[in-house]
Amino acid sequence: MAGMLLCASATLQAQTTIKPGAGINISNFSKDPANGEVSGKTGWQLGGTVAFGKKFYFEPGLFYVGRSTEFVTTGSSAQNVTLDLKGFRIPVGVGINVLGNEKTLVSLRGFGGASAFFITSKSGVPATVDIKSTDFGLYAGAGLDFWKLFIDASYEWSVTNIQENVNQIDIGQARNFWLTAGLRINL
Repeated sequence: MAGMLLCASATLQAQTTIKPGAGINISNFSKDPANGEVSGKTGWQLGGTVAFGKKFYFEPGLFYVGRSTEFVTTGSSAQNVTLDLKGFRIPVGVGINVLGNEKTLVSLRGFGGASAFFITSKSGVPATVDIKSTDFGLYAGAGLDFWKLFIDASYEWSVTNIQENVNQIDIGQARNFWLTAGLRINL
């Protein structure tokens, strides 16, 4: 109990920064199916994070995301199918301010963590692919802060297959590039 109170006290005394933002993402997969190929398309995200700490920080977030990937099949029944997934991405990360701090005009950060993507809608899913409702991943990235603005770039590796039955089509794990920009509101 004393440890929990100490941790809560340290969090309350730490610098808190609210970071609403929007951005783009590109989603791809770790391997192409045997009868075609997969290519990433540009998607979007809207949401934000809250960072707790100064030099080292903890940063949970919530984003509503639209991800898109194109499947091009070859052979006698060649076709193009675009898989569109929408849902909530919850990243939970830790980071370090490498250059500068919350009081300097420009600062550079490095960060990483884990995330979950909860799919709320899907379209363009081929009949042979059963998409799971949750995708878990690990990510790493860097951020640049300029005055009250920020831009974050990160790369995410899924640790789970996004499809249920890999015997039909095995596209592997998702690979996502995230680019987010927004405001920094220091409390």
